[in-house]
Amino acid sequence: MKLSQQLLNNLIDITSKSAVACYPFIGKDEKILADKAATDVMREELNKLNIKGKVVIGEGELDEAPMLYIGEELGIGDGPEIDIAVDPVEGTNFVAKNLPGSMSVLAVAEKGNLLNAPETYMYKIATGNHIPKGSVDIDFTIEKNINIYSEITKKKNQDITVCILKRARHDKIINELQKLKVNIKFITDGDVAGALLVSDPKFNVDIFLGIGGGPEGVIAAAALNTLNCNFQGRFLFKTDEDINRAKEMGIMDLNKKYEIDEIVKGESIFCATGITPGDLMNGVVKKSEEYITETIVTHKKSYLEIIKKVVSLT
Repeated sequence: MKLSQQLLNNLIDITSKSAVACYPFIGKDEKILADKAATDVMREELNKLNIKGKVVIGEGELDEAPMLYIGEELGIGDGPEIDIAVDPVEGTNFVAKNLPGSMSVLAVAEKGNLLNAPETYMYKIATGNHIPKGSVDIDFTIEKNINIYSEITKKKNQDITVCILKRARHDKIINELQKLKVNIKFITDGDVAGALLVSDPKFNVDIFLGIGGGPEGVIAAAALNTLNCNFQGRFLFKTDEDINRAKEMGIMDLNKKYEIDEIVKGESIFCATGITPGDLMNGVVKKSEEYITETIVTHKKSYLEIIKKVVSLT
């Protein structure tokens, strides 16, 4: 069974409608209402599809937001069996504050082909497809990874840009990068979008690294895998509850380093529609009673595409 063009078109339609559902809440400081609006639309539209879908990456456990929960079954139920990863609003704070970079995200693969990620943190590193696989590694020091990247690309340190979440937990990494005279692109949220910036030289990001959400790591890997990019991740467990949840999902080696082809197996589809404008794509634009959306799509080892769509709510 292969993921069809019709399914791809349906997913573009769904993330577009979810993004549009957030439009009334942009800049209204109502991140929970924005998330609920997008989630409700995403659930309703997924349930119209001729699929037997199951959510393996859901949202809402950490921040008590509206959720498409892990294990939820979606679709009419008599079509292909697929794994679904969802993030109806990546960057809820961006929507609430009318800041750049929020988007509505879906990724799918055939049943059993997406890693079930517990709602815990993951240390990640990603690079573009111009870097040979296995060259940089999350087990290497920051300096070693920068030196390897510099040697491969013939770039000087001051010409290399690393994207990282601006968090206190990254202070040591940030200090090391600054000592190495590397450029840093800070993001305040949305590490799926941050990881995707390595996918094309036009975004001017060479390496993405740091600690972010584990589910978001799987979603980012789904997109980067179709573009033949590099991604590694390792889950970080702080509590016994985290560990028990991981074991319930079948993760027994708690220190395992996951390569991208262990996170996403086989064919996958990734769709992300901009809600507020960002580095990757434009946000929702309203014209009379219609809305213009832009959606990033990756599928079948293809180049990243941006699809424009007109959505009417009438």
